[in-house]
Amino acid sequence: MYKFKTKPYKHQEKVFKESWDRTNFALFMEMGTGKTKVAIDTIGYLYKEGKIDTAFIVAPKGVYDNWVFKEIPQHLPNDIPSIVLRWQPNITQTYKKEFMDFVEATKHLKLFIMNIEALSTNKGSETARWLLRRHPRSMMVVDESTTIKNRKAARTKNVISLGQLCLYRRILTGSPVTKSPMDLFSQASFLSEELLGFNSYYAFQGRYAVVKRRTMGHRSFQEIAGYQRLDELNEKIESFSSRVLKKDCLDLPDKIFVRRNVALTDDQKKHYTEMKKLALTLFHDGMLSTTSSVLTQIMRLQQICCGFIKDDDDTIRKIASNRVTELMDILNETSSKVIIWASFVHDINAIRDAIAAEFGEKSVVTYYGETPQEERQRIVKNFQEDEETRFFVGQPRTGGFGLTLTAANTVVYYSNSYDLEIRLQSEDRAHRIGQKKNVTYIDLVSPGTIDEKIINALRDKIDIAGQVLGESIESWMV
Repeated sequence: MYKFKTKPYKHQEKVFKESWDRTNFALFMEMGTGKTKVAIDTIGYLYKEGKIDTAFIVAPKGVYDNWVFKEIPQHLPNDIPSIVLRWQPNITQTYKKEFMDFVEATKHLKLFIMNIEALSTNKGSETARWLLRRHPRSMMVVDESTTIKNRKAARTKNVISLGQLCLYRRILTGSPVTKSPMDLFSQASFLSEELLGFNSYYAFQGRYAVVKRRTMGHRSFQEIAGYQRLDELNEKIESFSSRVLKKDCLDLPDKIFVRRNVALTDDQKKHYTEMKKLALTLFHDGMLSTTSSVLTQIMRLQQICCGFIKDDDDTIRKIASNRVTELMDILNETSSKVIIWASFVHDINAIRDAIAAEFGEKSVVTYYGETPQEERQRIVKNFQEDEETRFFVGQPRTGGFGLTLTAANTVVYYSNSYDLEIRLQSEDRAHRIGQKKNVTYIDLVSPGTIDEKIINALRDKIDIAGQVLGESIESWMV
């Protein structure tokens, strides 16, 4: 008899009942609806039924600790004897012993948690392969499965081949289509090639994409110009997945979107115009900042809007800007906790310094790529529980996945990126189970600049994702 450790919501119980015994299944559950709990209960139930003895869980680096220290202890029933091992690339003698004790355990459910990035390496992939070959009665779970949407990536190929060693497979994500319906191919291939009916990507592309040949200079190539038969694709997806939207199942508060315009200073206008027209800008001391590609030019334009730029010597040049001032005005308007997302490390440090000067050193924490792994859980805990820690300043690419930051109900986007998945994930750090208030999202936008182009591009991507998943699109970033 399986007894839930934490009582499931009705939508969680429904998905669990319709999926627990499925060999291959996708939990396309919107962020904050509790897909991790459904996966853990499925693992626990299959263990109790004698179907599996091992679970191999793969998640992004910023998320996999959350499985180890929060989700598994919170949701796996106490009457299931379990042993949890977290992957670490630095294999010491102590870790070797822990690993072998884990492998040789016979009376426990074994849960091995690995960050997806490790599967780009020989050490990580071969360790996982060795483990799964010795534990054929296993389930493999890929959390945030869009991390394997690139079919050509080494980690995607490794994940698919490792999945073939397991009896059960699950993928978890809130948004399986973040850029193109083609994102689905490798995610579904991990589950089974039979699900979409194609073992060739190009056959899949030929069915659901409109491809045209383009020529640039002496080079000719195929380009996706649009999509077709999305209703048919949606029917196939529904046959092996459950789609859960927050608006349909949870009494969560609303999302409220607000735009705050930030005028460029004269100095910013000068550098922005030069960089836009000439792909370079000249500083007063004669030093240039030039770009050699469109992507670099876009990044430089974003930097200028934020109040800095790198010159050709890799030196950061500050540019007079109103953006930090506007941010501080926002923070002074609220007495609650606030999340601030910024794409550039320079901005994170500048924001942190400004907040510390205004509200005190203990009022702010930062979370970005260089934040030590062992510090990350403590930072989140402080923000969630310590009243003195009011501001969380993070890089959405690092902190936008897997964290629960429901202590805040105001989220400020100091800057955005073109990545829809990063935007949606970072939005839902505050808007998830546990949030009791409306969540207000404030975008800082310099009118007529790259800021607006990025927001429009994100909006277009949401439209395509909605068509594939058969969903109506709600207003966003109005």
